[in-house]
Amino acid sequence: MRLKISLLKEPKHQELVSCVGWTTAEELYSCSDDHQIVKWNLLTSETSQIVKLPDDIYPIDLHWFPKSLGVKKQTQAESFVLTSSDGKFHLISKLGRVEKSVEAHCGAVLAGRWNYEGTALVTVGEDGQIKIWSKTGMLRSTLAQQGTPVYSVAWGPDSEKVLYTAGKQLIIKPLQPNAKVLQWKAHDGIILKVDWNSVNDLILSAGEDCKYKVWDSYGRPLYSSQPHEHPITSVAWAPDGELFAVGSFHTLRLCDKTGWSYALEKPNTGSVVNIAWSIDGTQIAGACGNRHVVFAHVVEQCWEWKNFQVTLTKRRTMQVRNVLNDAVDLLEFRDRVIKASLNYAHLVVSTSLQCYVFSTKNWNTPLIFDLKEGTVSLILQAERHFLLVDGGGIYLYSYEGRFISSPKFPGMRTDILNAQTVSLSNDTIAIKDKADEKIIFLFETSTGKPLGDGKLLSHKNEILEIALDQKGLTNDRKIAFIDKNRDLYITSVKRFGKEEQIVKLGTMVHTLAWNDTCNILCGLQDTRFTVWYYPNTVYVDRDILPKTLYERDASEFSKNPHIVSFVGNQVTIRRADGSLIHISISPYPAILHEYVSSSKWEDAVRLCRFVKEQTMWACLAAMAVANRDMTTAEIAYAAID
Repeated sequence: MRLKISLLKEPKHQELVSCVGWTTAEELYSCSDDHQIVKWNLLTSETSQIVKLPDDIYPIDLHWFPKSLGVKKQTQAESFVLTSSDGKFHLISKLGRVEKSVEAHCGAVLAGRWNYEGTALVTVGEDGQIKIWSKTGMLRSTLAQQGTPVYSVAWGPDSEKVLYTAGKQLIIKPLQPNAKVLQWKAHDGIILKVDWNSVNDLILSAGEDCKYKVWDSYGRPLYSSQPHEHPITSVAWAPDGELFAVGSFHTLRLCDKTGWSYALEKPNTGSVVNIAWSIDGTQIAGACGNRHVVFAHVVEQCWEWKNFQVTLTKRRTMQVRNVLNDAVDLLEFRDRVIKASLNYAHLVVSTSLQCYVFSTKNWNTPLIFDLKEGTVSLILQAERHFLLVDGGGIYLYSYEGRFISSPKFPGMRTDILNAQTVSLSNDTIAIKDKADEKIIFLFETSTGKPLGDGKLLSHKNEILEIALDQKGLTNDRKIAFIDKNRDLYITSVKRFGKEEQIVKLGTMVHTLAWNDTCNILCGLQDTRFTVWYYPNTVYVDRDILPKTLYERDASEFSKNPHIVSFVGNQVTIRRADGSLIHISISPYPAILHEYVSSSKWEDAVRLCRFVKEQTMWACLAAMAVANRDMTTAEIAYAAID
């Protein structure tokens, strides 16, 4: 993945550009110390001056009013807040009319941010005050005040907390009075910029110590960069929380959410003082110290499945390579590609207006259907169908392009769902809610209605990551999840009256994945890579569970590795430095699963005798008891004594 930079030869502004903001995916506003607000249209490459501000207003920060989530008609932002050096903030319409100017701080107003619902605005200033304002610009409260200037501010994901800087410290303060304030030393120099993402709940900070850092919402450090030559002047999360961008003097970086760097570009920009991501997360704009506005596209993303490799070469072109025979296909699209997913022999691509479904057997005739909203934030695939998530809802389609269902629950916020909080199988959709993180909603795929008698799955702790198994009968569908204490649990999805037990499988599990062809689960525990060949053993005979595991040392993966995929008998793991590692596991348990699911017990016994492994016999014993085949069970138990 890399950034494709575009810079004009001559700058449109006469002075330093201080802030930028996107209205739609193709339109940007920029403000500069020459008092101009300029609109950039990227489709026609035209720029036009919207308004020239009075000479005493030097803009510092701009933030567009968020698009309302409920109202379908309003597709773009209509007004923005502009903070300036004269101690005021200005509410300005899209056409450039200053609708209101409010005296806010003594000295410059250094940042202003709307919350996610657009119901409140937070401003911070050189006077060290943090103030909350209503939508119309009335002062609601002064949240905090301190002796040093506050350079940057960000809202928490639920708009109930505010993160701000205090010199070298970061402070998270809830809006509730008397609630606990979190404060920690984050950098060795003054912190210049912060950002907090609503999807992954992670915090970015950039400082004059020339480093950028990633934190979780409890202030625990997840990543710290090497020192650069110059102070880091800007950081920004991509909307879906998978990437972030970093700006410094003559420098733009594209990084993964775990901190490692995809690409480093050295455009001739001066310091990039402000970075904004477009709404669909495909490009960034940077406000530059040398009067330019720099645009950068994210290109060359790569998707892999079995022997196929798909690369986004340009905004509207994909290249498919079959590594077995080196055949190359080019896929052309009408609009720019926003999201894609390759799995289960299908490639699903969403552009700004349409969705394309390709079969890996035939790349020439995709199935195309129109999208309601446009900006798809997540695509999940199962064997029979796939799921699209956008700002308006969750939609399930078959690979023939037929709309199947759209599950809903009260208070659903689709803009904060990601691959860890939604899981899809052939008959079930599981969604972890943000309002109450101890609950998992379960839906039938065919109707979109809640599963069974509509009971929710609730757990005693907050849940971090969920995953449904992919194979077998609907009645045996299992869900595995990791909770806040990093314990791994498994439970049955079907709930009829009786309380299903939630059984603990392992401790200190950081990441997990189900196999795509049979119900084998793999996970990374503290220092071990573990494969549960037959997780259902916990329901049959707990005593032989340790015998059905495969474990190997995981110290080669360094810290914080993440399982990318588990296809066939190959597990792909991404290390914290971004490198991929492939591990092969034994193919025999998968064959055993296949025999047992089609009740070929004699073949299963023959396979175990051929392989001569304790784990295989233990799996067979548990499978035989689960399927009430006692003769096979007797043979298998005898083999493991």
